[in-house]
Amino acid sequence: MRLPESCREDLKTPLGVLLPDAGITKEQVAGMIRPGSYVVTVGDRTTERMMQFGIVPSLQITDGLEKRRARPHPKLAETGGADGETTVIEVSNPPAQITQESVSAIRKAFETRPPVRIRVNGEEDLLVIPVCVYAPDNTVVLYGQPGEGLVVTPVTDEIRNKTRGIMSHMG
Repeated sequence: MRLPESCREDLKTPLGVLLPDAGITKEQVAGMIRPGSYVVTVGDRTTERMMQFGIVPSLQITDGLEKRRARPHPKLAETGGADGETTVIEVSNPPAQITQESVSAIRKAFETRPPVRIRVNGEEDLLVIPVCVYAPDNTVVLYGQPGEGLVVTPVTDEIRNKTRGIMSHMG
């Protein structure tokens, strides 16, 4: 599925609450995540920041890029669950697209014992959309808004419907 030009402007509006980059604290983020939530991070910097805050995301989606520049993926050793094991799934997802392979991996991740890391060969930005469509109830998605900050999105029926609509326009 390719992102049409007509949808690009819609995606510049955050799906949730935008926390300005400069003042983000562990307490602020933790206060926006209900206890027992399934936490999803999309993006290397977002994943790394949550782990630095001591928040281990249930699902982490990274591409080894930050602002389109290569960077190391966040270390798996920092992401281990209770037994120290993180399931890793590798997918290909070209820029401005959502591949069926990525959608299948996201759906599989939601059925796998956390934590799960999806490593994307390509670009992970748009994968926020299928994450919101298929996320279980009580999910909070965190992702970076380039040049602005961190977006915290509790997945609601409204968010599911909006992201489902975007996916349907992508064909």
